[in-house]
Amino acid sequence: MREAEIRRLLAANLLCALSIILAALVPAFFLDGFSVLGTHLTWLCVCSVCVATLNIILHLVLKPSQSPKRSSFAHKISRFLKCCIYFFMSCILFHAIIVLYGAPLIESVTETFLFAVLLSTFTTLQCLCLLGPNVQAWIRVFSKNGAMSIWESSLQITTVCSILGAWFGAFPIPLDWDRPWQVWPISCSLGATFGYMAGLIIAPLWIHWNRKQLTYKSR
Repeated sequence: MREAEIRRLLAANLLCALSIILAALVPAFFLDGFSVLGTHLTWLCVCSVCVATLNIILHLVLKPSQSPKRSSFAHKISRFLKCCIYFFMSCILFHAIIVLYGAPLIESVTETFLFAVLLSTFTTLQCLCLLGPNVQAWIRVFSKNGAMSIWESSLQITTVCSILGAWFGAFPIPLDWDRPWQVWPISCSLGATFGYMAGLIIAPLWIHWNRKQLTYKSR
């Protein structure tokens, strides 16, 4: 396994982590009263847009996945529209799952949906950038020993860490601590964000540590 490819992955992941930090700091210079806790919905939008934009740019620049054989303009437009539909469906699906796990059904609909958008940005958007709108490829990657590149291994780790972070972030909500960050969905979205950032750092380190055992073969 080439060390250069791991360094590219590490640099890309660190840029994604940096974009989240900047999304929490930079808007305060332009928006009065902006803060992650005080204006959490605004931060959710800013963070989602920043992470999504950077992921798309990195995918276009680094080209971690092989380009499809068909490269006509019509095919690219069709692929783009499918990706948009998949992303929107992912937001709806996450929203439904979050409600089933106890989020308010009618109250806080905006908060729940924006949290679902954030989760989709951390998970589904990466799948779309790397694998495209190909459900079979998604199933392959998230099956046992299904990754065929270090980028797909990183996708596995960051996706799992994001979902676990959101899940663990829900634990403090019912506790009678009366803290401002216990308001829905702050702790969950922060948990997902920290989980995503942890996955970004853990993935290249884990791949580097296990590089001798990782042998990606074409299927």
